[in-house]
Amino acid sequence: MSRRREVSGRAFTAGPTLLFCPADRPERYAKAAERADAVILDLEDAVAEPDKPAARDHLRAHLDTLAGPEGSDLRARTVVRISPADTEDFHADVALLAGSPVELVMLAKTESAQDVAAAAEALPGVGLIPLCETAAGATRAEQIASHPQVVAVMWGAEDLIASLGGSSSRRADGRYRDVARQARAQVLLAAATHGAAGIDAIYADIDDVTGLAEEAADAVASGWAAKACIHPSQVPLIRQAYAPTAEELEHARAVLAQVPHHGGAFRFRGAMVDLPLIRHAEQVVRRAEAASAASTEPVTRQRAR
Repeated sequence: MSRRREVSGRAFTAGPTLLFCPADRPERYAKAAERADAVILDLEDAVAEPDKPAARDHLRAHLDTLAGPEGSDLRARTVVRISPADTEDFHADVALLAGSPVELVMLAKTESAQDVAAAAEALPGVGLIPLCETAAGATRAEQIASHPQVVAVMWGAEDLIASLGGSSSRRADGRYRDVARQARAQVLLAAATHGAAGIDAIYADIDDVTGLAEEAADAVASGWAAKACIHPSQVPLIRQAYAPTAEELEHARAVLAQVPHHGGAFRFRGAMVDLPLIRHAEQVVRRAEAASAASTEPVTRQRAR
C-alpha cells in the first residue's frame, strides 16, 4: 500500500463516514459533525442558486469555530464543497475560503488537471478533494489525482449518468450499471496510484438499508477509505461495514504477531501468508482502531450468517 499523500504535513484521515450538510442550514452544522466522522458543508448542489450568497454568509460566521487549537478536531473533520472551477460561484467560494482555517475543500464536477490547478492556486496549502462526477472527470481521474495538493478523490454516480445523457445509474435491483461501475473503479485506481484516499459515492435510497450495507461492505473490501452519505441514519450502517468482525480482527492480529518470526512468506492456519496478506491484516487492525476512536459502541460487527 502506498503512503497517503500529505499536504502541509497533513494526510486525509477523515472517515469512514462523510455526511453532507447544506451550507444554507447552519442550524445543522454541529449536529452533522457530531453524527458522522466528518461533515461536508455543501455550497454547491445542496443550495439553490438564489440562496448561495446567504449560505456563504452562514459559512463565514462558522469559520471562527475552526480556528485555533480549540478548533483543531472540528477543522480536521470539516470539508467544504465548492462550485465547479468554470463557474462564477467558484470564484465567490474560494474568495470566502482563502486564508480561512478550512483545511479540506471538495471541488465539485472536477473535469481536468486545470480545474485542480485553479483551486490549488486560489487555496494554497489546502487539501483538495476533486469530485469526479462527469464523463470527463472519470476519464481524466488519474491526471486529476496527480496534483500534489490532492489528498482524496471522490466519484459521483448520478451527475456522471446525467453527463452521458442517461436516466439512472442503477438497475432495477439497485446495482450499478456497467458504465457507473467502470467509472467507480477508474477513480479508485487513480486515487491509489497517487497516494490519495478514495471516497465512495453516496447511496441515494435512504430507506434501502440492505442495499447500503451491501454497497458499504463492497467499498471496504475494494479499498475505499471512506463513503459519503446524505442522511444521519446511514452513518451507523457505513461504520458497521468498516468495522471488522471479531473473528477478522483476531485473525489479523494473530497474523501480524507471527511476522517478526519469519523472514518472508510463511504458513499460518493452513494458508500461505505473504506481503499482500500482511498488508490486508494491517488494514483490518487500522479499521478496528478507527472504529473504536469514532464511537463508544462495539468496534466489531457480527459475522454474516
